[in-house]
Amino acid sequence: MELLFKGVKEFSRNEYEIYKKLFHSLKHTQSPHTLFIGCSDSRVVPGLITRSLPGDLFVIRNIANIVPPYRKSNEFLATTSAIEYAVKILNIENIVICGHSNCGGCRALFASEKELKKIPHTKKWLELAQPVKDKVQTIRAKYKGKDTAWIVEQENIVEQMNHLTTYPYIVERYQNKELNILGWYYEIDSGTVYNYSTTIRRFEKII
Repeated sequence: MELLFKGVKEFSRNEYEIYKKLFHSLKHTQSPHTLFIGCSDSRVVPGLITRSLPGDLFVIRNIANIVPPYRKSNEFLATTSAIEYAVKILNIENIVICGHSNCGGCRALFASEKELKKIPHTKKWLELAQPVKDKVQTIRAKYKGKDTAWIVEQENIVEQMNHLTTYPYIVERYQNKELNILGWYYEIDSGTVYNYSTTIRRFEKII
């Protein structure tokens, strides 16, 4: 707990003072250019990866950076409602879906029933990534026992990009070239970020 309070005090004395004018300009409004959908993993820090300032990114984080397919419902839809707000109210220009290496959520797709028993809500959430599991099971055999975690993580990013195209208002803006949809793969140990090319259907290093 003391670590958190110390951090707040240092922020008030240092970082806040540096960006004081910016914070004042954001007092009544925000105009982020990008919706960043990332994993809840503590090692993924959107502002740090993109060198963004307060007000630049509207961020959604959940286990395995999943985008539920669009549906009308009376349920409480956290991720779906945040996407709706970002696109329809904030008029963001870009949507980035960012997955990463060593993703526990993606790994849990292949966990046993025994392992998942104590996290039933996580298990249910990961059903949204079932198409990823199905596809990867046919691909992994080609790699003959080699580490294939990156295949799952990258296929998951592409699948969530596809899920975005089930949102009518996103499709409309994308087709009118008013919205960019990007898929990123962040390699934690190297700090490298790869962007998914829809042309060649492969992740390419951002350099």
